[in-house]
Amino acid sequence: MITTSPNFRIATYNLHKCRGFDLRIVPERILTVLKELDADILCLQEVVNAPTGPSQWNQAHAIAETFPDFHVAFGANRPFHDGTYGNMTLSRFPIVSWRNHDLSRERREPRGVLQTEIEVARGAVMHVFNVHLGTGHMERRYQARKLLNPEVLEQSDLKGPRLVLGDFNEWTRGLTTRLLQSSFKTFRPRHAGKFPRTFPGMLPLVSLDHCYYDEPLQLQGSRLWRSRMALWASDHLPLIADFKLSNVAVMPKSGREHSAA
Repeated sequence: MITTSPNFRIATYNLHKCRGFDLRIVPERILTVLKELDADILCLQEVVNAPTGPSQWNQAHAIAETFPDFHVAFGANRPFHDGTYGNMTLSRFPIVSWRNHDLSRERREPRGVLQTEIEVARGAVMHVFNVHLGTGHMERRYQARKLLNPEVLEQSDLKGPRLVLGDFNEWTRGLTTRLLQSSFKTFRPRHAGKFPRTFPGMLPLVSLDHCYYDEPLQLQGSRLWRSRMALWASDHLPLIADFKLSNVAVMPKSGREHSAA
């Protein structure tokens, strides 16, 4: 038995169906930004998975092809262009299991949270929740209560630390923010302009994208990615966080070791 402290980088990014600031749907721009992030775990929202349609809607496949060494999970929230539309999580580390939780409220657009169990070191599993909440105030209050319950974030069999991140569509201290801040640690990221706002990408006025986490995860740094391509590729900016999972007891294992990018 040995003790290790694996490091990794995680990023959350709402792709806006690959529709850029110029309203053009160009998946190639998104792929460029995703490679720029140099992340070990990618949590993506508003991804179209339509393999039988036009190439511009075959986005999930294009992303998976761009990261052939990553493990992939896709949570479909609703039908879209002869395919589906939802959240996608990619991980350089093994994805042990995954499931999609329905957070939809009646008469509103279907929403969900994609849960993945990711083994960041042998025997050390982290629970990642890739979230996309609704735009309505009462809708988010409903979703906050569904999120913070024994079926999702408070499952009794969750043994490792939790990471909850994505597009929460909440820029004020609403119920979702208050509940999550009472149970998790969080942070205010920076970018080159020293402002923590993520939307809209070209001139960010509000923060919709957030990250919450448990100990023993230790935040090493965070930032918003504001490259030239990121300004155009989507209406959100990517949020990056570097973590260390401290004092993990693992059995020695031969073969390739995972490390932070």
